[in-house]
Amino acid sequence: MIYLDHNATTPARREARAALLRALRAGGNASSVHRAGRRARALIEQGRAEVARRMGVDASTVVFTSGGSESCALALWGAFYGARAEGRPISRMLVSAIEHDCVRATVRAMGERAPELQIDLLPVTAEGVIDLGFLTRWLAGGLGQSLVCVMAANNETGAIQPVAQIHGLTREAGALFVCDAVQGAGRIAITADYVAFSAHKLGGPQGTGALIVRSDAPFAAQLVGGGQEKGRRAGSENVAAIAGFGAAMALETAEELKSLTALRDQFERDLKTAFADVVIFSENAPRLGGTSNFALPGIVAQTAVMALDLDGIAISSGAACSSGKVGRSHVLRAMNVPPHLADAALRVSFGWTNHPTDGAAAIHSLYRLSQRAGGRVAA
Repeated sequence: MIYLDHNATTPARREARAALLRALRAGGNASSVHRAGRRARALIEQGRAEVARRMGVDASTVVFTSGGSESCALALWGAFYGARAEGRPISRMLVSAIEHDCVRATVRAMGERAPELQIDLLPVTAEGVIDLGFLTRWLAGGLGQSLVCVMAANNETGAIQPVAQIHGLTREAGALFVCDAVQGAGRIAITADYVAFSAHKLGGPQGTGALIVRSDAPFAAQLVGGGQEKGRRAGSENVAAIAGFGAAMALETAEELKSLTALRDQFERDLKTAFADVVIFSENAPRLGGTSNFALPGIVAQTAVMALDLDGIAISSGAACSSGKVGRSHVLRAMNVPPHLADAALRVSFGWTNHPTDGAAAIHSLYRLSQRAGGRVAA
């Protein structure tokens, strides 16, 4: 199969698999004081050091979790209850309109449990980038502790958000900033009070992730018990997955990221040559190198995904967590994309397994589907 769905998950790299298997063979509980336990603890701390090095933070700020969704939820709830415990409860939140469903669901739950919490939506431009002017006005217009939640890069369009500017504005206003960096971790510079990310987007194993908590940021653990992760997240650590996580973080290079951009750019040039009416979303925004989100008007996205699957090519019609649901992308809706284009939206995302011919194969398959649907192709 030609795999073009790396934003959903990236196949585990050989080195990450090897590190995971070595840790499994070694065994041991990292909370034990005997030799096997000390060996497991060393593997965890080695993984933590590699994650911290790649993210440019102190290792003491890294908390291991079960993945990106837990990291995002832990950041939001941890900040909320941590600030309350410090006597400066969060009174209002601003959440971008393009956040992942794990963030959206957590924010809804927070609103239900704390109805006094004011929750506002941060709009985005037609290119899918947050409105910095709105953020500036919002920060200036309220009293009490505020929390802002904006992802680093969108999982559907690849649009990179102005994280450094957001962090500067929130710091100046005394607000807290939660950043879902699942798609951007290790690829773009990210500074925030809480940074959530996941191993399997980087060629590590599924089922493990991390949250970076700024040393002086308010925080309250949500899972308590054995005191693991310095009391910030209880439960026996997934030693093998963390070892694979650390190994994966060391692998992706600047040259590889540049090659993904070249693959994406060539794919989009060929796409425009083959299809006169193709629409590429967030085309004029800074984007993750390997991500292309586009629509071929007249072809329903689910039909295209199934047709390419039959041809041995894996692409997506949106976020992996939502692609099996009926309904248009909330990301494209926030960008004011017309319904007929949103229904046709497809995502191709390149990664370390891809070759220059893979994008051309996908276009050829789409071309044949288009011919069967009525021949809407360029002359």
